[in-house]
Amino acid sequence: MTTETFAPPRTKSQVLRSFDVADFPALKGLEEEWRFTPLKRLGELATATTLTGVAPVVEHGELPVGVAVKHVEQADAVLTPFDRISALAYGSADGVTLIEVAPETSTDEAIVVRVVGKGGDAAAARTRVAVGAFAKVTVVLEQTGTAVLADNIEVVIGDSAQLTFVTLAEWDAGAVQAQHVKFRVGKDARVQHVQVALGGDLVRQYTSVEYAGRGGDAELWGLYFADAGQHFEHRQLVDHSVPDCRSYVGYRGALQGSSAKTVWVGDVLIRATATGTDTYEINRNLILTDGAIAHSVPNLEIETGEIVGAGHASATGRFDDEQLFYLMARGIPEEEARKLVVRGFFVELINKIPVDSLRERLGDAIEARLAGA
Repeated sequence: MTTETFAPPRTKSQVLRSFDVADFPALKGLEEEWRFTPLKRLGELATATTLTGVAPVVEHGELPVGVAVKHVEQADAVLTPFDRISALAYGSADGVTLIEVAPETSTDEAIVVRVVGKGGDAAAARTRVAVGAFAKVTVVLEQTGTAVLADNIEVVIGDSAQLTFVTLAEWDAGAVQAQHVKFRVGKDARVQHVQVALGGDLVRQYTSVEYAGRGGDAELWGLYFADAGQHFEHRQLVDHSVPDCRSYVGYRGALQGSSAKTVWVGDVLIRATATGTDTYEINRNLILTDGAIAHSVPNLEIETGEIVGAGHASATGRFDDEQLFYLMARGIPEEEARKLVVRGFFVELINKIPVDSLRERLGDAIEARLAGA
């Protein structure tokens, strides 16, 4: 008689971390981290040991004083990959796009950097954003064109700095992306990340946060709208290992069309040393048509009871016919009423973006998608 021994599942603090893609087992789709992801649609990103395609082109306009964007051969690692594709991106990237903000720089003008995919073979990219101490800036990263891309974005926010970081996945139809965004938040620093996903065939974005000093504050906001056939997947890991830090995660998604699919998995880890932590995460999904599927999984892992608060919530529902009837009863045409309801669903997140033209563009894009349904 033989006895099989099964290892207990790893907690988030125990997962494998490595820069070497060979250290990670081949993906099978049964793993907890990958069970919602259609691996076949990732193509070479899921199977390759190196990527040789040409990375998207990085463009920008005139930059404010104290801000620089350049390509460098090497940069210190902020992110130690804890999944296979992130390690693949790290090992395959040809240099680093470095966005530097000098200490004490303060500007009301948004720094806009465009990442334009030109097609071709599967590629890798690495971006590092370094915000100096006491700086206060908004950085917008627009991702457009077509690509099959594995990329890492590493963001360091210096002590007492304030960063609003907006990332837009507005890829052309057919684009595939697997991305990891890592934030390291300094003492008394504050970061607000607004993550928008509208374009592409399959977009999988993982965001992780670590704290480098007391008083760090991270807010992660997400807006996604999946149309027929699109797969949008968003995962977060907020790692509280430092006392007296705060985090808030709020993601909202809409889905319409056959086989539209979204995934949201929010993980918050409060380690034994992280006394005084205050954290909350919430995900809401609006199903606009039959055939769309939304998965929502909030998780808390708490190792100390000496915290200010910790909570999570998740809600997924269909279009509210009562709201629609209320508006139509007051003379608003049905099509316009639907636009108002959906725009109202997203308005809180859109208003987090401190760029007027970008807010208007996103509102128009959402309405255009509704009109084309």
